[in-house]
Amino acid sequence: MKCALVGSRFFAASVFEALRKEEGIEFTSVVAPADDDRLALAARAAGVAVHVLANPKIVPGEAIAHGTDLIIAAHTHARVSNEALARSRLGGIGYHPSLLPRHRGIAAVEWTILSGDPIAGGSVYHLADGWDAGAVAAQNWCFVAKGESARELWERALAPMGLALLSQVVHCARLDGKLPAFAQDPRFATKAPMIRRSVVLTEERASTHTSLVVTIVGADRHGIVSLLAERAQQFGANWAASRMTRLAGEFAGMVHLEVQRENADALALALRALESNGLQVVIARSDGHALPGDLRAVELELVGEDRVGIVSSLTRMLAQRSISIENIHTEIVRTGGTGKQTFKVQAQLLVPATLAIDDLRAELGALASEMMVDIGLGERPTSA
Repeated sequence: MKCALVGSRFFAASVFEALRKEEGIEFTSVVAPADDDRLALAARAAGVAVHVLANPKIVPGEAIAHGTDLIIAAHTHARVSNEALARSRLGGIGYHPSLLPRHRGIAAVEWTILSGDPIAGGSVYHLADGWDAGAVAAQNWCFVAKGESARELWERALAPMGLALLSQVVHCARLDGKLPAFAQDPRFATKAPMIRRSVVLTEERASTHTSLVVTIVGADRHGIVSLLAERAQQFGANWAASRMTRLAGEFAGMVHLEVQRENADALALALRALESNGLQVVIARSDGHALPGDLRAVELELVGEDRVGIVSSLTRMLAQRSISIENIHTEIVRTGGTGKQTFKVQAQLLVPATLAIDDLRAELGALASEMMVDIGLGERPTSA
C-alpha cells in the first residue's frame, strides 16, 4: 500500500520509521514544514521524496503523489486540502491526542490537563472538513497521573498510543482495502483552541527617536509606497507599522515611521514634498510621552473562526473592567479551500494599574474558551 505522510518533528519521524519497516507499506512522498525538520531529514535519509510546504497552513494537491492509497497526518498544523485528499484512494487519517469528539483543536493535551480530566486518550480519525470532526477509525484511553503536565502526559502515554493506533489503522487498511469509520457524537464535542502565551513584544526605542504618523491619500498608481520607503531610508527612519489599501480607485495609506529626533524635521519636509506628485500628505508627530502612573499599555491579539458577536463580547468585557482601547484593527481572512472565514483582532489597550495582568489573562482565557477563539496578551513597554 502506497502512503503519503504529512507531519513534523519527533512524532512524525517516529511514525515514518515504524511504518516503513512494515511489510507491504511504501511511502510515495513525505510532506514537511521545513527542510531541516526531523521528518524531512529522516525521509531523505531513507531516499523518500520530500515536499516542503510553501504555505505552512495548507497541504496542496501537488504535494501528494498520484497513485497514493492513503494520506497519514502525524503532528501537523497544516490542513490537508480537498485537492490533496482527492489524490488518495482511501482519503486521509490523522492522529488526535484526545477521545474525540472531546477537545477538538490544536491544544488537546493542554486542555485535558486544564479541564482536570482523569482519563485521556487518542483517536485516529478521517481527515475531513471541520475541526477534527471526521469519523473515528480507532481510539484508546489512559489514566492521567496526578500532577502530570501536558508534556509529560504526551511523552508517557499519548505519543506511544498514537504510534500504535496509526499502525493499527494502516495495517487494517492494507488488509481490508478500507478504513473503519464510526461517526462522532456532536453532543459531546468540546473545543481545545490554542493556548497563547504572552506575546513577544519589541523593546521600547530610545527616547532620542521621534514618531511620525504619515497619512497619504491620492489617485492610485505604481510607486507610491516606493516613494515613501526611499525617503524613510534616506533619513535613517525605521518603518515601524503601516496600513495601506485601495478604495474606489484611490490609494489610502498610513505609515508609522521612527526617526532620530534631529532628522525628524527634514524627513517631514521631504514627505510633504510628495504633494507635488498629486498626493495629500498629513503628518502627526510625537516625541513620546509617559503614560499616567495608574495605567499600563497592553497589546492584545485574537484569532478565531468568524461569527457574530466576537467584537461586542470582547469590548463589553474590557469596558466592564475600565480598560480603554487605544487602537484596534480587525480583519476577516478566508482560509484554505473550505471557504471558512477567520476573524482577527489586534488591539492596544490602556489597563488600570490596579488590575493584575495575570488576572486579566485568566478572564480573557475564559472568554476565549467561551467564544472558541485564541487570545494572546502581552504588556507593552512604554516611554519613561
